[in-house]
Amino acid sequence: MSTDKDDRFLPSPAVQRGAPQHPISLIISAIAFYWVASLSVVFLNKTILSGSEYKFPYPLFVTLYQLIVALVLLVVCGQLGKRNRSFSMIPPFEFDLDIARKIAPLSVVYVLMLTLNNLCLQLVEVTFYQVARSLSIFFNILLTYTMLRQKTSPGAMLACAVVVLGFFVGSYGESNFSWAGLWAGVGSSVFVALYGIYVKKTLAMIDNNQWRLLHYNTAISIVLLTPIVLFSGELGEISREVYFLDDLGFWTLMTLTGVAGFLINTAMFLQIKYTTALTNTISGTAKSCVQTLLAMVFYQNPITAMNGFGIFLSLLGSGMYSWVRYAEMQRR
Repeated sequence: MSTDKDDRFLPSPAVQRGAPQHPISLIISAIAFYWVASLSVVFLNKTILSGSEYKFPYPLFVTLYQLIVALVLLVVCGQLGKRNRSFSMIPPFEFDLDIARKIAPLSVVYVLMLTLNNLCLQLVEVTFYQVARSLSIFFNILLTYTMLRQKTSPGAMLACAVVVLGFFVGSYGESNFSWAGLWAGVGSSVFVALYGIYVKKTLAMIDNNQWRLLHYNTAISIVLLTPIVLFSGELGEISREVYFLDDLGFWTLMTLTGVAGFLINTAMFLQIKYTTALTNTISGTAKSCVQTLLAMVFYQNPITAMNGFGIFLSLLGSGMYSWVRYAEMQRR
């Protein structure tokens, strides 16, 4: 399969430098769409898991349901793409067993990443969530060296040190500390880093088409996670403890979390397409800052001075790391 279409949809920074400028309204719309989708994923997941009248502390089932919603949307959009140009970026759904076997290791990492991410959100405050997840930078550097034998520049190492310091300071100052939530965040960070490495290795198997990878990865993840949900005991607890299973509002909220999870992929692609790589990284860091502030206002999370300083260091280190890596990419 030719990748020309994908290259237009996800242009590299080198292509972007020579490309015509997009209208400012389009750029703002792409960034706003990314922010709305990304913030929605975090706050909707937190709401469904521990922060609403529909308190539903079952991260495995929530993850499985979100994957099913995402797969349905992928199939529908793939069919619409045959007739509507607006959806043409998403190819029709396919599933080849030989390709699926090769992608399965990536899906194992993906399932663990999503499950631990939702578990972390359930157990910690959203303000501390960013701190717990910031260690993905540290593990990315560590795993890139151990698995790919690629060294990291001193500037990136310094930024990583700031992140790690922020993690320890923020953890020590967290007023509603949870060891389980902390380790879930650390585990999620490990698998976020592993996921990035495996994606790079796996994309070549499907002509570097991110949407085809999403098809396979989502479908395989559902197959892997279903028996885990069945044997975890969550279904039995849900049938005994949850009294609102027949409530349309609950399933609407659950479905919205799945739709938001699907939209974040599209939003990220569009932000990369219509902005520069630097704008993309700065946007992600700024969004994290706003996410923390919104959590403080919306959930009224108590924040100690030390906890606040740790959050600041984590965000500062993440921003430094993004800037250093972008500068390195430009020099290449």
